[in-house]
Amino acid sequence: MPRVRFPLSMAMLASAALCLSAAAQNALPTAPAGDRAEARAIFKQLIEINTTDTPQGNVTTATAAMEQRFLDAGFPAPDVHLLGPDPHKQNLVVRYRAAGQPTEKPVLFLCHMDVVQALRSDWHTDPFQFVEKDGYDYGRGTQDMKESDAILVATFLRLHREGYKPRRDLILALTADEEGGRFNGAGWLVANHRDLVDAAFVINPDSGGVELEHGRPLLAEVEATEKVYADFQVMAVNRGGHSSLPRPDNAIYELTVALNKLAAYSFPFEMNLVTRNYFERLAQRETGQTAADMRAILADPPDKAAASRLSRQDPSFNASFRTTCVATRLSAGHANNALPQSAQANVNCRIFPSHSPEEIRQQLIALFADPALSVKYVSDAGVVSDTAPVRTVIAPPPPLKEVFGPLTRITQQIWPGIPVTPYMEDGASDSIYFAAAGIPTYGYSAIALERDDVRAHGQDERLPVDSFWKSLDFFYGFTRALGDE
Repeated sequence: MPRVRFPLSMAMLASAALCLSAAAQNALPTAPAGDRAEARAIFKQLIEINTTDTPQGNVTTATAAMEQRFLDAGFPAPDVHLLGPDPHKQNLVVRYRAAGQPTEKPVLFLCHMDVVQALRSDWHTDPFQFVEKDGYDYGRGTQDMKESDAILVATFLRLHREGYKPRRDLILALTADEEGGRFNGAGWLVANHRDLVDAAFVINPDSGGVELEHGRPLLAEVEATEKVYADFQVMAVNRGGHSSLPRPDNAIYELTVALNKLAAYSFPFEMNLVTRNYFERLAQRETGQTAADMRAILADPPDKAAASRLSRQDPSFNASFRTTCVATRLSAGHANNALPQSAQANVNCRIFPSHSPEEIRQQLIALFADPALSVKYVSDAGVVSDTAPVRTVIAPPPPLKEVFGPLTRITQQIWPGIPVTPYMEDGASDSIYFAAAGIPTYGYSAIALERDDVRAHGQDERLPVDSFWKSLDFFYGFTRALGDE
């Protein structure tokens, strides 16, 4: 497919945000002790509910628990909706009503409640127990994204308790299956209950935040675009045989050769206006060889040696300027004493926005160059098909002043002088469903994380306690500001 150029308005996104004073502002007031205790209790409650897409997991247990909190707080029952296509995957949509008849469309806060599976044997703590230790909160979902779920629930409850009357409706959607599964809540709500989630724009805390390096804030990143998620089934099939008569053409061997090719391969270096702007801003905050390499990749032509050094230095840099594909699951064989008749791997790709899943599937076929292998697309629902979607890139949203004005101001109250810049989400999020429906969607969590301590989906996932409190204070001020627009 032809490359898609991002609109020039995106190149102006950072300057539109940074035109506000970067000088230190008055410190943002912290939440009262009672409100902090409530937010903490909600966070703990959500971490300790298993919301994985497994027989042990149940998203509805979590959303129903939050529904009860809203009803107990006095939210009108008609404004609290628990609904979805599966009993275990119910989504919660809560509407905070404006005072009088609003003249502006609502603001929607979008948060997914499901988490990736975690095994107790892999962790040093129980992943489904909330553990505070050495200034960190441990548990599955502490980074992705039950911290933001808890913060937004607590913010809505606090505003309601204080009697706050916004000028426009505020909506909170807590959804299922963002991490995969048959019943993606965001897409289902857009397709089946657009009236409940229709909004002027969406704030999705599943991406964006503050990047730290040894405690020093570098950038406040707002998602402007994101990669395309795709899974592929790579399979080798063979006639098998007796293990006492080994042959080099068995299925495991053929699959291993292909995966070794993939491990050694790098997709081509690419940039767009969003990633270019990101590295321009980051180069101003970095020093030494890192800053020099960032400036070098911005040259025309880009310095490929500098790109290679950055790729080795930090996986997030590598993911910012190329498609990435990696084998994430393996299965093979039917008996210990037999040559395998089949072997398969799941290859997970995060695709640069100018390419489609089908285009990458064809590239994998060419890379493997083995007619004995099949490469098929696997949908989020687990359906395997011979071809993959040909998706067109969704243009980044315009830099709305009503979003970036308060976002920049409140961010700088917490981290004075920090640049606010657009960036490309290396993973994927539910923002795509609202963006495809024509609703501007912005990813920002106000969570501050060290660049080398991103543990989402991984072992011993954790969140600095201080980051939780700062994000809580941010979203209280930000939500009020958006409600007042």
